[in-house]
Amino acid sequence: MNILKDVLRRNRAAILLALAMTAINAAIFLLYDIWAEPMIYAAVLAFSLLAVLLAADFARERRHSAERLRALAAIDAEWRALPEPHTRAEADHQAMIAALGAQMERIASEADAERRDMLDYYTAWVHQIKTPIAVMRLKLADDTPEHHALSVELQRIEQYVDMVLQYIRLGSGSTDLLIREAPLDDLIRASVRKLAPQFVEKRLRLAFVPTGAVVVTDQKWFVCMLDQLLSNAVKYTPAGTVTISFQDGILTVSDTGVGIAPEDLPRIFEKGYTGANGRNTDRASGLGLYLCGKAAALLNIPIRVESVPGSGSSFSLDLREKRINA
Repeated sequence: MNILKDVLRRNRAAILLALAMTAINAAIFLLYDIWAEPMIYAAVLAFSLLAVLLAADFARERRHSAERLRALAAIDAEWRALPEPHTRAEADHQAMIAALGAQMERIASEADAERRDMLDYYTAWVHQIKTPIAVMRLKLADDTPEHHALSVELQRIEQYVDMVLQYIRLGSGSTDLLIREAPLDDLIRASVRKLAPQFVEKRLRLAFVPTGAVVVTDQKWFVCMLDQLLSNAVKYTPAGTVTISFQDGILTVSDTGVGIAPEDLPRIFEKGYTGANGRNTDRASGLGLYLCGKAAALLNIPIRVESVPGSGSSFSLDLREKRINA
């Protein structure tokens, strides 16, 4: 219908001319009292010719419209290969598209270079700052209450430093995935070791039975995901138990903590969203579960959350398609 309207609008001068000529001929025939049949024949012939021209124009415009729509569907990648212009207006529009496409490509290239520079900077920064962290950990090796408390805070600093690098990498597309087989228990233990000081500090019990399973995944991002789940479990569990269980290909991290309000559940993986419980603590950044959700999507691992306020939360990772029976 839109194409027909465009064709009629574009040919309105020819339509008006045909109507005007028909009216003039009718007036002449009437003035000279000429028989009406020749006038009707002339009008029918004129409007038949006009109809043929309009039909041809409609078919041509419909074909050109289909070409433009195909080009529009892939405009991001194929803006240089637009269909041949058929009018001066189309040529001008394509010239504008080409200019905008070149500008978009230049801006994207500059932004990509800036992201790479930023990633390189933060990567170097993380490696540099880990050196004094390692030195401080050695200085705090003595098993005293004061040193233990400082070691816990130092571990949190290192965790936040790692989160910075993970956040930058996820945002830049530089995920450097290395998919291979890995014992699931080794990945779980690697994450648990990082958070062991926090478990000890809060006197939380860890319940974990070795799974014996093997998964096919990227070890770095999988451990990143587990780190965030365990960190959240520890953070929001004042007392009790954090449980890591595995059954029928589903890995679950559950706790006996404060739980998550029902109205917060749909948004917990949003960047910067802390929810009611997060707003009650100055340690909530809203980035932990955001990173977890992004890593799960990156690894194509479905994640499900169940929670009862006041009773705890359970985060389940569906590893059935990633699992190899050991």
